[in-house]
Formats: sequence, structure tokens, C-alpha cells
Amino acid sequence: MSTPKPESPLSDSVPAGYRAPLRLVRPAATGPVQTGPAGAAQPGSLPAAPPAVGLSGAAWARQYRTRLTLTDSAVIASAVTVAFIARFTLINPVSDPSLIPPSTWAVTAVVAIAWIITLGTFRTRDARIVGVGATEYKLVINASALAFGMLAILFLLLQVDTARAYFVFALPLGVAALILERWLWRKWLIRQRRFGHYLARAIVVGGRDDVEYVVRQINEKSGAAYQVVGAALEGDSTTSVLSAGQDVPVVSDFAHVAAAAQSLGVDAVIVAGHPSLGNTFIRNLGWDLEKTSAELVLSSRLTDVAGPRIHFRPVEGLPLIHVEIPQYDGAKHVLKRALDMILGGAALILVSPVLLVIGLLVKLDSPGPVLFRQERIGRNGRPFRMLKLRSMVRTAEDDLAGLLDQNEGVGVLFKIRSDPRITRVGRVLRKYSLDELPQLWNIVVGQMSLVGPRPPLPDEVKNYESHMHRRLYIKPGLTGMWQVNGRSDLSWEESVRLDLYYVENWSLAGDLMIIWRTFKIIIRPLGAY
Repeated sequence: MSTPKPESPLSDSVPAGYRAPLRLVRPAATGPVQTGPAGAAQPGSLPAAPPAVGLSGAAWARQYRTRLTLTDSAVIASAVTVAFIARFTLINPVSDPSLIPPSTWAVTAVVAIAWIITLGTFRTRDARIVGVGATEYKLVINASALAFGMLAILFLLLQVDTARAYFVFALPLGVAALILERWLWRKWLIRQRRFGHYLARAIVVGGRDDVEYVVRQINEKSGAAYQVVGAALEGDSTTSVLSAGQDVPVVSDFAHVAAAAQSLGVDAVIVAGHPSLGNTFIRNLGWDLEKTSAELVLSSRLTDVAGPRIHFRPVEGLPLIHVEIPQYDGAKHVLKRALDMILGGAALILVSPVLLVIGLLVKLDSPGPVLFRQERIGRNGRPFRMLKLRSMVRTAEDDLAGLLDQNEGVGVLFKIRSDPRITRVGRVLRKYSLDELPQLWNIVVGQMSLVGPRPPLPDEVKNYESHMHRRLYIKPGLTGMWQVNGRSDLSWEESVRLDLYYVENWSLAGDLMIIWRTFKIIIRPLGAY
């Protein structure tokens, strides 16, 4: 008697010890997982799926979307209510509420309903978007701007004069509150996913190296939306389990991926890399998955290319993927410079008293100047004098030669975790990145940016490989991807990869996210020494 199938491929879990009916893979086969001499799973069997810890796939997506809809509606209702009150208390005060025209109530309802509908139309609550971060926030902002743009045209045509308060109060307050609300939900979602909840169950398909890379990346990213419950390897019938940060059972060969997806109740099949069977395999796999509830996901081989640079242009029989070439000048960079001047100048004024106090402590702690000036390489290879609060003894550069054999840094970087040249005050300054504050002046005068690759030393640049010079295509930053992803704990290759990714894919929204994450890193230092 064969084991019954799960009630639905969308089921939240597979019972412990469940064995898929082998007829799904080989019509004449039944029984438990077969193993060869080395204990490897044979091509005709499916290992049991690990039980899901919480909601997954379509179930969690519906629940989460409902929660977002309710909280979005509450935020928007609050914002338009504030605008309504401000309209009749601050702009044109009304002593008796009965004197408020009925049309004003209708305008309030129209604004709220249009805003809520536009957020839904822009798919800001789509399962593929929520929890992503900058992309989700950008969609919320764009949807809100579009909603009020259409309302402005409508009210202008209808000559509705009472709508100005909603643009002055509701729009900025509502957008800020929506982003805060989405951020709070995102933090909650990431926390839930760490415990195995709200994850889409997935099978990863491809060559061994590609599968292990994808599984490892999913495991390392706290915001990843997938729980890998199995792998399907190309042309490998001798492996039963992969170890890529977690033990992943090999559940199928390439011929039976859809059957494995059906029996394990997965939500997604991820194709890693480019299987040797080519496009025909992917096309046929898509057709086979139509019989299941799993979606097909392709892991792009466009290394370090962000989504906004990728555009699809369907041509009959030939779908084309357009990848925008990075631009290192233009309007975006003008806006980046304006952001640097406004935020950098304001920050410099605000921290000036702190700089004076720290400068006094540096002076009392050890002899030497308060500020340390060092030549660094800026945009397009132009050198500049970068400012720092002195955190080392005055003879630090002269003492460097005697410490080279103790280098713990990676690549061309020189780092020692317990550098004897660092002063007592300097150790505290480095831990909390306070020694970097004078670089706000470098930002104001245009030598640096708030966000960008770390400013390299001339000797580092001399040892760059050819592709590393792309880090110099934009201004170095006070903070950046390197600083918020581990700093000195990162490998040299990972540091370079993060910097190059930023150079080619940066955005203003992404910059603001990095600045926010920098404050978190300062409070809880990671990799700072």
C-alpha cells in the first residue's frame, strides 16, 4: 500500500518520515530511499523533506499581505485625518464642525481610497517585494507620488480648493509613516524568518558548484525568503546530501524535478547557473511545473548587476534582457552631490562641539597633533589629503616597517587587531568610528561623498588588479558597503566585490539605507580595529 500524497502542494509541512510515492519518479518503484554502497541516494528515490517550521509560500504571503493592507490603511487614514484637522484648525479655522462643507468629507475619503488602491496597484505588497528593503520603500514612495499626482490633476479639473492641506500635510507625513511602518514589518519578518517562519520552501537545481553557491548565499542572508529543502544535481547519482552551510538532501535528478517539487510541496524551484541541457531544459521544466504550485526562479548569471539596471524587452521568439551600462556623471550624481553638501554640512555643524571635546582628549592622551592628515586616492585617481582624528602615536608611520610581518589584513590592506601604535583614546575612537568625523569636511569641499568605496592609500592602488580600478570611478565615501557588512572581518575579495557592486548600482535610496545602517554599526561595532 503506497503512502498517501499530501493534501495540497501548498501544505505548510510534510509529516516527519514521509516518503514520496516513487511512482512519481519511476512508475514501477515503491518503498523507502535506496542507497548504494556509499550510502548515496539512488536516482529513483526521494528523501523525506525536512518539516516546515511555520507558514510558507502562498499561505504566509496572503497573511502578510493582509497585515500590510490593514496597517497601510490605518497609516493613510491617520495621515488624511491629520490633514483634515489641520485644514480647519490651522489654515482656515472653523469654530463649529457643522460648518464644514460636506464636500470636504468626500475629498478626504477620495484621497484615502485612491492612495490605498494605488499602493495595491503598484504591487507594493507583492511577496517578491516585501522584506527586500530599498526596493519596497522606493515602490511605496513612487506609488504615493503617483496617487497624489493623479489627485492633483483631478482636483484641478474639478476646481476643488479644499485639497491643498492633503498635499501639504498628508503626503509627507503619510509617506514617512508608511516607510516607518514597512521598516518595522520588515524587521519583524526577518526575525520570523530566522526561526524558520514565513519562508518559501525551495528546491535548487543545477551543477554541484552552482547549487552549493546559491544555498550558501540564501543561508547567509537574513532577509532571504527561501528555505532550501532539497537539491537536484546534474548528472550526479552518487551524492545523497550536500553540505553548503546546511545539509541539503539530494531529492532528484534533472529528469524528475517537477515530481520532487510536487511530492515535497515546495513553493519554488530555483535553477542555479546555466545547466548544460540549456534553454530546452528550463522551458520543459517550466511546463512540468504548471502541474504543481511551485514557481520557477532563475538565478541570474549577471554577476553583481542590480535589478533596476535589468530590463526585459520581449521580441517574438526572442526575449531580450537589457542591462544598462553604469553612468558616472549626470543628474543622479548632481543629486548625490547636493545630498552630500546638505547632510554633510549639517552634520559638521552638529558634531563640532563633539569634535572639540574629542580633540582635547586626543591632545591630553599623547603628544602630537589632534588631526591626522593622510594622502588618499580619490575619484579618477586624484590624490587628496584625508582628515582623521589622530588615533595612533605620532611616530606611527615610521613604526610601520617593523610591523609588516605581523600583518593580519587581507589583500593589499595592512591591519593588526591589537596594533601597538594605537593610543588609549584612539582605541575607543576606532571602535565607534569617531576618528572619521573630520572627513565631513572632505565631503563638504567635494573630495569625498557620504557613501562610497573606502578611500585607498596610494600604495594600495599601485597593487590593484585591473578591475579594481573601477572603485575609483566615483568619490570615496565616509561610509559604504564595506563598513556596514563587516569591515575588517571581510575577505579582500568580498571587500572588492561589495565596492564594485556599489560603484555600478548605487542609488540615492540605497545611500540613505547605508547611512541608516551605519548608525546601527556605530552603536554595535563589527569588524572595527
